[in-house]
Amino acid sequence: QVQLVESGGGSVQQGGSLRLSCAAFGSIYSIYAMGWYRQVPGKQRELVAGISDLTGDGRTNYADSVKGRFTISRDKVKNSVYLQMNSLQPEDTAVYYCHALAGLGSDYWGQGTQVTVSS
Repeated sequence: QVQLVESGGGSVQQGGSLRLSCAAFGSIYSIYAMGWYRQVPGKQRELVAGISDLTGDGRTNYADSVKGRFTISRDKVKNSVYLQMNSLQPEDTAVYYCHALAGLGSDYWGQGTQVTVSS
């Protein structure tokens, strides 16, 4: 089992920045990819950014809407993944969820953290 605990959400003005953190606990050795998703009411949860160990180089991927503004990073010593969000826009307002993929097809979700961007 893996537990994911997020922090760092909040409210910010348009153009501002926030940094989300996600700490993993439990069977962390089995995790091979982590990422951030977001969801607004009435819409499907969407992938924002991901980082994978499968290729051994910490390959990252981003939604087109956040490329150049958001950066995902991982600290394996701290068992954490981060999402640096710059140039935030009102359309970035959502609940952000940390996600982890682990062995045997398991996946895990954090509890979610609210990000609100006002114009």
